[in-house]
Amino acid sequence: MNITIVGTGYVGLSNAVLLAQQHKVTALDIDEQKINKINKRQSPIDDKEIENFLARKELDLLATTDKLQAYTDADYILIATPTNYDTDTNSFDTSSVEAVINDILAINTNALIIIKSTIPVGFTKKTKKKLGIDNLMFAPEFLREGKALYDNLYPSRIIVGEQSERASRFAQIVADCAVKENIEILLTNSAEAEAIKLFANTYLALRVAYFNELDTYAVVHGLDTEQIVKGVCLDPRVGDFYNNPSFGYGGYCLPKDTQQLLANYENVPQNLIQAVVSSNNTRKEFIANDIVSSNPKVVGIYRLIMKAGSDNFRASAIQGIIKHLKELGTTIIIYEPKFTESSFLDCDMINDLDVFKAKADIIVANRLSEELEDSLDKIYTRDLSGSDY
Repeated sequence: MNITIVGTGYVGLSNAVLLAQQHKVTALDIDEQKINKINKRQSPIDDKEIENFLARKELDLLATTDKLQAYTDADYILIATPTNYDTDTNSFDTSSVEAVINDILAINTNALIIIKSTIPVGFTKKTKKKLGIDNLMFAPEFLREGKALYDNLYPSRIIVGEQSERASRFAQIVADCAVKENIEILLTNSAEAEAIKLFANTYLALRVAYFNELDTYAVVHGLDTEQIVKGVCLDPRVGDFYNNPSFGYGGYCLPKDTQQLLANYENVPQNLIQAVVSSNNTRKEFIANDIVSSNPKVVGIYRLIMKAGSDNFRASAIQGIIKHLKELGTTIIIYEPKFTESSFLDCDMINDLDVFKAKADIIVANRLSEELEDSLDKIYTRDLSGSDY
């Protein structure tokens, strides 16, 4: 098959590499630096499996900025462009997805278009009706940043938002490129698939928020968080996973997906979804107040990334902590080797880790690292295990 992937972030590039094992794949992006890296078999994002596959596997993969080249002969076109949440409209900004669909229709009306970007419930049906087309469907992704290709090679499930033969064929194409066998495949209606994505991510956010609030309670009352978490999670109905306290959920998906689901609840009774969204900010406020309770002169922020193994700063929980600390009048310095500017949120960047450690009275780390072992007496963290999951 000729398959085009639009967008080379975690979703797009992981799908491109996965499918290029067996099919001719063209990756389309507007970023020439990313395109050049991919064609040199270098990963533009942090993902060990993607880096390894690009360097060592035989992949039929070409990256380009040329829409005509990418769309003309494609059998399948997967859209994996960003859909950020717009607080003014209380909805995802789907303009990039809509623009890609219009470009495709101007060049190739025969390709089956599969939306991988996260979208509001009802978007696929509405778009098909608006444009008078039928060659469009939605297939949600369930990937972790930094483990995107791994999660495509060993998927928990494959869901396609259409109950049809062509949906079944597409699902099987994806399954055949995976390592895992006997993958659960679920074909649903389009709106149901869109809802599955939002509800799945909101449940993960709820779980993060739950264990963070457990930790907040333990801190306030001088209790041992680890003992409580262990006792709660020995119940197999709860499970010993995704339970390591943090500064809050962040990244590409959970913040915007929870807000979109909440927006979709307009005129629908709810309490829990709003609580999940609100809890994340409450946690950040608590962490900031807990940090300043020891009266540090200089607070050092260790890493801006949203979690270990990621290169993504966007919507990372630590940014919320920084903003709250600034409101409290705290002097802040930041160590982030992947950020090249001299300041971030009006805070000085310190590129030398030893200098950073020496200047900071307290070092705030969402997740512990071996390079902090010589400064444990300065560390502020809620991390119990070093795991993001």
